[in-house]
Amino acid sequence: MSSDLKLDELTPEPRDSSAPAEAGERSASDLAPVYDVPVNIQAVLGRANLEVASLLRLTRGSVIELDRKVGEAIDIYVNNRLVARGEVVVVDERLGVTMTEIIKDGDS
Repeated sequence: MSSDLKLDELTPEPRDSSAPAEAGERSASDLAPVYDVPVNIQAVLGRANLEVASLLRLTRGSVIELDRKVGEAIDIYVNNRLVARGEVVVVDERLGVTMTEIIKDGDS
């Protein structure tokens, strides 16, 4: 079993509001106003381009070849913005994603 933290375990530390925060110093409690804002998260395994004629010929059991190789990192998007790369994992018989690389602005 790994010791990875879950999102519900990350709670902000209470901060004394009377003490001014130093310039540039931020904590999780600074994000409290946006905790309830929904975000769209996508884990993209790969992409493929098909002509409409090829798309219409697809049936149950058809295979679409993606642009990724086995074991290659998948892209993780938040609100259509690439933020990380990761690997597919199985968690309690469900698929999940573990982040292996955080993408900073301009690193894509």
